Amino acid sequence: MTESSGLVAERISLSYPGRETPVLAELSTRIPPGRLTVIVGPNACGKSTLLRAFGRVLRPSTGRVALDGAEIGSLSSKRFARAVALLPQSAVAPDGITVGDLVARGRFPHQGLLRQWSKQDEAAVVWALERTLTMPLADRRVAELSGGQRQRVWIAMALAQQTDILLLDEPTTYLDLAHQLDILDLCRELVDDLGKTVVAVLHDLNHAFRYADQLIAMREGMVLATGAPEAIATSDLVREIFGIDCRILADPITAAPMVVPHSQRSRTLAG
Repeated sequence: MTESSGLVAERISLSYPGRETPVLAELSTRIPPGRLTVIVGPNACGKSTLLRAFGRVLRPSTGRVALDGAEIGSLSSKRFARAVALLPQSAVAPDGITVGDLVARGRFPHQGLLRQWSKQDEAAVVWALERTLTMPLADRRVAELSGGQRQRVWIAMALAQQTDILLLDEPTTYLDLAHQLDILDLCRELVDDLGKTVVAVLHDLNHAFRYADQLIAMREGMVLATGAPEAIATSDLVREIFGIDCRILADPITAAPMVVPHSQRSRTLAG
């Protein structure tokens, strides 16, 4: 595996109109192929912005994002869409669309003037539905589903796209604990069983520590630390990122690092 393989951000900066400071500032990081990478950090630190830069939704003002050595802006839209799938926050399905029809939209990058719907497309959709356990929902309208079901359906659409890289922006937001674990277990399976590269933005540090092969810890548009959870998860890092005091213990089930925060209220009153 070379340093140029996978997705690489090289000294990228990105700003939004009306904001004085850049959202990302001279940021460099790499997404290793065949691993589950989780991006963590406080609100408005640039996590989702970085993910959108990887997904070619936002273009950096300086620096570049490359895929296997090629600048992603130089790739055709269809070629990029066959390599990278992005699932944004709070994705909205068209009114009245069924699960099967939504998942089938993942095949659009494989269509063309000379190539219409095929048995290969049908097989990809069936496989994606089966892999995400959403086949029984195929004829139901997406709007009728629970939050957890909808997340699985959106992931099924991304899987039908048959990309090697899957970018997920806060896939567990608004889900109850059971559905959060369900989605994260699925992400782990995609990496371990299928060799996919999954990049997810998560808010829950304990979920990040438990599921990630690699963490990217961010604050104020910069990467503060990158590495395996067991290598970089310290109370000092948590304090630097989130401004909270905590203890790092071993998860009694997985032995992964586990954050036990101190009470913020008692700390504030004592101060």
